[in-house]
Amino acid sequence: MEQMIVKGTPINVQWKQNRDDYISLTDIAKIKDSDNPRYIIQNWMRNRNMIEFLGVCEKGRSNKLF
Repeated sequence: MEQMIVKGTPINVQWKQNRDDYISLTDIAKIKDSDNPRYIIQNWMRNRNMIEFLGVCEKGRSNKLF
């Protein structure tokens, strides 16, 4: 797994040509609260815009499969 540096913080990423890309949400949340990143992620999941965004992403992914 590779890392990219965002504002001085390493974020784990996985780049594969034949597979889906992966970016660690936990690492991104640790930028805001390194002790409790789960609270940041919980707040993201409560946000309607985030849920709509995830729906759009999943719809785009499923179109590639069929």
